[in-house]
Amino acid sequence: MSTALTFTATEPAELWAEAGDAAAALVAGEPDGIANMANVAALIWQAIPDLNWAGFYRFDGQELVLGPFQGKAACIRIPLDKGVCGAAARLGATQRVDDVHAFPGHIACDADSRSELVVPVIAGDRLVGVLDLDSPVPGRFSAADQAGAEALMARIAEALA
Repeated sequence: MSTALTFTATEPAELWAEAGDAAAALVAGEPDGIANMANVAALIWQAIPDLNWAGFYRFDGQELVLGPFQGKAACIRIPLDKGVCGAAARLGATQRVDDVHAFPGHIACDADSRSELVVPVIAGDRLVGVLDLDSPVPGRFSAADQAGAEALMARIAEALA
């Protein structure tokens, strides 16, 4: 089955709302979290402009492990005390970084990445992993992008577990 997705919004809040509706429809009734992560990563890659990486790192109980994504090959394991993804997982809080080169301990999987948005995925009270979005554009992610990505993850977190 092929799913054709089209996005008409141009403002971040509306675009993230459209992506949230599409993601909820994609994961509805599918119990496999990895399959759902794969579809959601592809959906975000298609819907959100100016990304060079979109995907998930799954939490295995000790560290973050590469999950489904779109973009260049990436770091496979990230300790919770390293990088933007590790900070988001460790703190349980979204990290929006305008300049990744200024972030202490940044892990440069792709030298072209300049800004990053990482949202923890929490189902119930359990850390499932993080949604990681990278952009080659400095300061790419706005407060509206952060709010939209957080709302999307909150809406579908159980389907990613």
